[in-house]
Amino acid sequence: MTHRARPRTRWITAATALLAAVAALAGGTGSGTAEAAAPGQRTQHIEYFAGPAAEPRQVSVPARPAEHDQAARRPARQAAVPAVRPLERTGPVSGRLDLVVMGDGYTADEQGDFAADAEEKLDAIFAVEPYRSYRGLFNVWLVDTVSAESGVSGDPTADVGKDTALGSAFFCDGLERLLCVDTDAVARYARLAPDADIVFVVANSAKYGGAGYSTADLPPTSPFHGVATMSSDNERSYLIGAHELGHSIGKLADEYQYPGYGAYPYAEEPATANLTLTRDPATAKWSRWAGVQDPTGSIVGTYEGGGYYETGIHRPTDTSLMRSLASPEFNVVGREAMIAGFYAYADALTSPVPTTEPVRGNRPIPVRLAPLTGLADLHLTWYVDGREVPWAAGARVVTPHALGVHGHGHRVTATVTDRSAALRNPVALARATNSLTWTIR
Repeated sequence: MTHRARPRTRWITAATALLAAVAALAGGTGSGTAEAAAPGQRTQHIEYFAGPAAEPRQVSVPARPAEHDQAARRPARQAAVPAVRPLERTGPVSGRLDLVVMGDGYTADEQGDFAADAEEKLDAIFAVEPYRSYRGLFNVWLVDTVSAESGVSGDPTADVGKDTALGSAFFCDGLERLLCVDTDAVARYARLAPDADIVFVVANSAKYGGAGYSTADLPPTSPFHGVATMSSDNERSYLIGAHELGHSIGKLADEYQYPGYGAYPYAEEPATANLTLTRDPATAKWSRWAGVQDPTGSIVGTYEGGGYYETGIHRPTDTSLMRSLASPEFNVVGREAMIAGFYAYADALTSPVPTTEPVRGNRPIPVRLAPLTGLADLHLTWYVDGREVPWAAGARVVTPHALGVHGHGHRVTATVTDRSAALRNPVALARATNSLTWTIR
């Protein structure tokens, strides 16, 4: 049993990243609404939310050009290094999903307001399952992105322009509720945090709006897997962030469809957990959940339409958070995929004792379990050379000698398994197990 390899690269030190990012901030930021793409300019495919209960839509807009920088105001912005502070730290960076939250349209005097707004949005998102139960797998970092002006462009009308750190703007590409952001600036600020897997941008506005950027549409050097924007003072905008994490962490597909898109045109089964070509619930990829009463109010089955197509493709439930923001819940298939996604990037089991160096037989080996609740059901077991030591189950500190190890070259392994009832798929269950192994000297 070995510790799972992590599917991402960590910065060598936070200090190195901080210095590099501060220097890069001279690359500038933007303000104003989106403009037509110039020849050869990069475009971005963005998920757009027209209203608090609307089904999302996909749009393509030009990436914000660097020429939008307000060069005359640049020196004032570089006078101080933006503060980075942990809002919530549940474990080591190497064993957690690191969520970076930054504000836009908050002046230096409004950074306290930003922190309060960020905490309120996060609390709302983490009230949604499975975020609620697995909050202990997240670290949350706040980056104080100080803007020259309060508020964001396009609020309340398209002709309003604001000079802000991240260039947040409603009426992006002419769509009033589409809240675009300068993703190059976001990437530069995100590098100030010890690590960044997901980024939320909270815009200082009561106007409803937001957007979701996937990995493919972010700057090539982005250290994170997705960006969600949302307005600070609209009580439903948090669902944009909850939905976008469904894509970036759970790899979930959108379950909505567009009128006129017609039949799904591909013969291959979709790779995503929540879409299938199969019409029969008993043979669908989520057959283990077929017939279950779902948190969304549906019975799990096969409902036609999804992935933007009207026919030939099926989703697990009539509605869910991946279909419409009118639903504040993932269906059970989505929950399972989200939990598996959490474990793809984070570990429920960590230890301050490195596994890269031999351990003496009398050295205590402490382990730490992530503070999970609700749906999670963690079980800790210990092994010597692959054989379980039953009496040590659940022990948070052991010594090799106490486990019966005498002599050199033996291997001690701690394994944690999440036996959550929210996991039925064997692949998801396998992801919910991780181990640490030490060699004894």
